[in-house]
Amino acid sequence: MISEKKTLKAIKPSSKTSKPVPKKTSSVNKKLKPDQINPVPKKTVSASGQPKNTSKVSKSIAKPTKPKLKKPQTGIKNAKEKAIGKVTHYFDKVKVCVLKLSGALLVGDKIRIKGGRDTDFIQKVSSIEIAGEKIIQAKKGQEIGVKVKEKVRAGYKAFKIEE
Repeated sequence: MISEKKTLKAIKPSSKTSKPVPKKTSSVNKKLKPDQINPVPKKTVSASGQPKNTSKVSKSIAKPTKPKLKKPQTGIKNAKEKAIGKVTHYFDKVKVCVLKLSGALLVGDKIRIKGGRDTDFIQKVSSIEIAGEKIIQAKKGQEIGVKVKEKVRAGYKAFKIEE
């Protein structure tokens, strides 16, 4: 018995010669609950040989849809629209747009400005300006300033509503 104790002591490493091993603390050692585990999607092969994802997670994501634009009501039956120009610039502080005209325009005409995803409105032309001077009538080819009620951007189209 005495000899067995000595041999056991001889087998045990001394604390002076061996370095203590640091305890690993990683997320692998943590136990996860079933609701915390991400499901792994099953991959199958379709008849054409292409991999097919059968995960329920990817099927539940809906694609965003564009809102459909409704044409604004003019209040006039059988009204015709004629393209009269294009917006080249917009001054947001004074809410004035610059129109490059492809047709004549008068103060008091109804115009429709249309463009982008959600800009489509009708308004009456209250004033027309060229280089800071108010005018009553603008001709084809001129660049004019028109006060607008909504924000517009360069490239939007302007139409004259003819009664």
